[in-house]
Amino acid sequence: MTSQMSHTRHLGQLSVNAMGLGCMPMSWAYGVDDIDPVEVRATLREAIDLGVTLLDTSDVYGPYTNEELLGSEIVDAGLRDKVQLATKCGLKTIDTFKYAYDGSAEHVRAACDASLKRLKVDHIDLYQLHRTDPKVEIEETWGAMAELITAGKVGAIGLSEASLENLKRAQAIHPLTTLQSELSLWSQDVLENGILDWCKENNVGFLAFSPLGRGFLTGEVSSVSTYDFRAANPRFTEAAMAENQKIVDAISTIATRLGITNAQLALAWVLAQGENVVPIPGTKRRKWLRQNVAALEITLDAATMTELSNIPRSTIPRY
Repeated sequence: MTSQMSHTRHLGQLSVNAMGLGCMPMSWAYGVDDIDPVEVRATLREAIDLGVTLLDTSDVYGPYTNEELLGSEIVDAGLRDKVQLATKCGLKTIDTFKYAYDGSAEHVRAACDASLKRLKVDHIDLYQLHRTDPKVEIEETWGAMAELITAGKVGAIGLSEASLENLKRAQAIHPLTTLQSELSLWSQDVLENGILDWCKENNVGFLAFSPLGRGFLTGEVSSVSTYDFRAANPRFTEAAMAENQKIVDAISTIATRLGITNAQLALAWVLAQGENVVPIPGTKRRKWLRQNVAALEITLDAATMTELSNIPRSTIPRY
C-alpha cells in the first residue's frame, strides 16, 4: 500500500474532496430510533475539519429534515463556503420509505425553490434527479433542471440511478456533471453494463452511494431494526445476510492482513475504480467518519485488486 497522491477529484466542473459524505443516516433511513442529535452535529463539523467538502442529501430524506439539518448546522454556522451541497428532486413521499415519481418540469422548479429555503442558501452546488420518472420524458425533466442553472439557482446538475439510454438523452440537452449510483464490492453493475465507462468517456463524475454495502461489508451489521430502511431490503433478510457472510469474511481476511478495517478496504477499492469516482459513505458517528476518511491514505496494489475481484459476489438483488 502507498499513500494517495491527491485528495481532490474533479466531477465535471466541480472540484471536491475525494471522500464525500452521505448525510441520509443523520436523520432518516438507518436506525432512526438510534440517532443522537449531538453526535450528528459533531460528526458534520468533524467531517469539514477533516477536509470533506461534498455533502449529499435529498428532499425525501425525512422527508425534508435532512436538508433542514444541513441548513441549520452548516449554513447557520457560517460554514457554507467550506462545502458543496448536493441535493435531489424527482420523488414525492407517500409514506415511510414509499415514494411516487414526479419528473415534471413544474415539480422540478417547485422542489428546487423548497430545497433552497430548507438549506438556507441562494444556490445549490449540485442538483440531482433522484430517479427518472417513467411517465415523463427525460428531455422535459432535464430541460427544466438545465433552466435552473441559467436562473442561478443551481451550479451543476446530475442524475441518479439512470439508465445508459437516459444518460445519453440527457447529455444531448445539457452536459451532466455527475451520475450517482451504487458501487461497492457487492454491487458492481456499473462496472459491467458500460455506465462507469460512459461517465469516464464523457467527463461525468461518478458519486458512489452505499460503497460499504449499506454497512454490511464492514462486518459491523448483524441485524437491522424494524425502524430501518434495510429491514425491507432483500439483502438484509436473515437468510440473505447469512448467505452473504462469505463476502464479509473474504474482505475481513484481506483487511486484517493489510492492517486496515473492512470499511477502509472497501472504500479504497471504490476509489481505485477511477479518478472520476467519489464515494459518499453515510454515517452519523464520528468514529466511522474517521475510519472512512482515513481510507484516502490507502492505495491498493495490483495483487490486492486482483484478489478482491475474485471474492464471492452477492446473488441477491439490491432491491
